[in-house]
Amino acid sequence: MLTGLVLLTVAAAVLQGQSSHPFRTLDRGTQSGIDDARQVTIRTAPEWQTLWAEHTATRERPTVDWGREIVIGLFVGRRSTGGFGIEILGAEVQSKTLTVRYRETRPRPGGVTAQVLTSPYHLIAVQAWAGDVAFEAVP
Repeated sequence: MLTGLVLLTVAAAVLQGQSSHPFRTLDRGTQSGIDDARQVTIRTAPEWQTLWAEHTATRERPTVDWGREIVIGLFVGRRSTGGFGIEILGAEVQSKTLTVRYRETRPRPGGVTAQVLTSPYHLIAVQAWAGDVAFEAVP
């Protein structure tokens, strides 16, 4: 029964012109050296080297197979407390555009948070895509 449901879901996505792109997380956390909000698409090793050096100069840069992958990144920007975060949920092709779905989290109003500067981010490697990339926030 479950197999049939999965096949039906995949068939529906194909009929609607959508195909899922699996991804792997390269880095995710709350302390980036990038303090401004950004959505990035990195297609070359030199671009990746430049971004990584800005993001963090103290950790080893994850390996990317540039013949098969590109890097997608989201940076929330500097925040004055804890409780903020970002998560890439998935990527799929829709109408010739790779759409990256993500969810941003924020502290609850009136909630207790750490009084510390944060810069949440999520970087992924996804199957190479030469076309447009769009970002879509999911509630």
